Amino acid sequence: MLDSTDPRGLAEFYRELLGLVYRPGDEPPRPGQPDVRGQDWLVLRTADGTPQMAFQYVARLAHPTWPEGPVPQQLHLDLSVSSIEDLKAQHERVLALGGRLLRDNEQGPDEPFRVYADPSGHPFCVFVA
Repeated sequence: MLDSTDPRGLAEFYRELLGLVYRPGDEPPRPGQPDVRGQDWLVLRTADGTPQMAFQYVARLAHPTWPEGPVPQQLHLDLSVSSIEDLKAQHERVLALGGRLLRDNEQGPDEPFRVYADPSGHPFCVFVA
């Protein structure tokens, strides 16, 4: 479960990035309709219905300043890919979806990785396994 001042926006980021689907009833409303569910609590699942991530509205959120600064990371997701080429492709996807690069260790000798912030500021890694 991730806190966010914009649960729908953050859910959409991870839905697109990870290929998940909404729990029935949590889908975005039709154009012009209010997004009541998106202002409170949303759940993403795998296509077979296994819950994966939830998003909860908070009025304020202290964005992590990790790895430096006074606000710790609070959460850290690790996502893996199988090659440097996949790492590069996912880099472009993350940025296109609204993520922000925090650290680039693509040339790392052991496990190349990149650290990103999602649109709510939560850090996550994509690394070559």
